[in-house]
Amino acid sequence: MNKKWVKYIFILFLSGLVWNSCKPDDDVILPTNCDDLLAPGQTCGAPTPYTFTSPSTLTKVAPPLDNPLTEEGIYLGRLLFYDPILSLDSTQSCASCHHQENAFTDPVKVSKGITGALGRRNSMALFNLLWHREGFFWDGRSVTLKDQVTKPVTDPIEMAHVTFCDALKKLRQSALYREHFCKTFGDDEITQERYEKALEQFLVTIVSDNSKFDKIERSEPGNSYTFEELQGRAIFFGEPPAGGDCFHCHGSSTFGSHEFMNNGLDKTFNDFGRFDFTEKENDKGKFKVPSLRNIAFTAPYMHDGRFATLEDVINFYANDVQPNSPNLDPLMKHKNTEFKLSLTEQDKQNLISYLMTLSDSSLTTNPAFANPF
Repeated sequence: MNKKWVKYIFILFLSGLVWNSCKPDDDVILPTNCDDLLAPGQTCGAPTPYTFTSPSTLTKVAPPLDNPLTEEGIYLGRLLFYDPILSLDSTQSCASCHHQENAFTDPVKVSKGITGALGRRNSMALFNLLWHREGFFWDGRSVTLKDQVTKPVTDPIEMAHVTFCDALKKLRQSALYREHFCKTFGDDEITQERYEKALEQFLVTIVSDNSKFDKIERSEPGNSYTFEELQGRAIFFGEPPAGGDCFHCHGSSTFGSHEFMNNGLDKTFNDFGRFDFTEKENDKGKFKVPSLRNIAFTAPYMHDGRFATLEDVINFYANDVQPNSPNLDPLMKHKNTEFKLSLTEQDKQNLISYLMTLSDSSLTTNPAFANPF
């Protein structure tokens, strides 16, 4: 048989498998209406609208117009975030690699999947996601948050489902999820689109705006910078060589950027970053610029978690930027100093003191974001 036809038939066979896996399971008896899922006397009713208030210290944004926030939808997303049911062997959840106490990141260089296999990049923090643009993940391969929340479920190193439909089957077999999808969407149909909407609703409510920096910006009584913090602030926003020049990449209200940059970590790459998604030569070595908010909780640092401490990070930027790294961002070339910063040890400690004011301990303890089980 012609090889072309063999390949064609094989693709049709796989397509049939995927299509069949998405059909409701024959052995799952689905209720005919919401009332069958609820306790006696309990009714579904319309979901309760959730009022989102944009923080005063962050650029004004609005929640997604195509996914109105509701109390029920946010709670459903929270259940899904913490439930290991989404992994192939029901041992790992989203929260396994995004811990609340670590500002929803993982305190290791790279996380382990259900088989013990290691990923290749540090887990990114999950807060203030409404302010993200130009893609999610370090390489921006998910344009939207809805797309981002599906990828770990079928990643062979992470949750390892062969298809997303396999995960949907498990949710459809759960009375708990049929009840909460019903409360959120008006009936108990469980689809990928509804899963994505529920996760998005929970994740966009994880807002961090209660750091010392925020309190000072709001002129809250009893909050002011120490001398060391003020000195560090001057270094953060100062031009080199005496300044740290941090603000060019981390100067927005999120203390991050929508850009993808090569910050000069390596002369040669073992991870091509943004290039893996765009396949553009000038994207090799570029990664999303992360937020410096909550930096007290998000060690280790960089896309591969190579730096254990903030001292390590600052020493790198002061002394070790690789000038010949391909596609090095022009901002890394410190003025007239051949990629060096003139920072004393005290300057570095003052800078760290200022960076600590960006961390919001209430994020790590807020019960609204905690494990509901």
